[in-house]
Amino acid sequence: MENTKATVETLNDLVLINNDRIAGFERAINELKDDGADLKNTFVNFIGDSHRFKMEIATEIAALGKDIETGTSTSGKLHRTWLDLKAAFNGHSTHSILEECEFGEDAIKKTYQTALDGEALPAYIRELLTRQQSNLKAAHDTVKALRDGVLH
Repeated sequence: MENTKATVETLNDLVLINNDRIAGFERAINELKDDGADLKNTFVNFIGDSHRFKMEIATEIAALGKDIETGTSTSGKLHRTWLDLKAAFNGHSTHSILEECEFGEDAIKKTYQTALDGEALPAYIRELLTRQQSNLKAAHDTVKALRDGVLH
């Protein structure tokens, strides 16, 4: 019973961080200038990935007979508030948008690693999260490469 509770808490944390990721990329899309069509498409794909990840995780939470968290995490809300404040001073250059996207990708990678480092997860859930984590690492590397390719 205690393992189930810990597993559900971990999975709900991952639902919330995926919600944060979706909100972050939606915000980035809104801030990109008209010439950022390719970047917008990349971000839309990342949003789709996080929706799929959430559904996969939610299926496991439901199978354990528990409720699925909704909304975004407190840390995600604080990060977006900070971004709003920073943007008021810095504007919305493509480089700064990509920097913030990379920061968000770092956060979700860390959350997944923390979840996988925990001992409560059954092997089949660990396998699911490892697959998602691999996808997230590739997305992070894409964002980092895009950021590195854009002039300040």
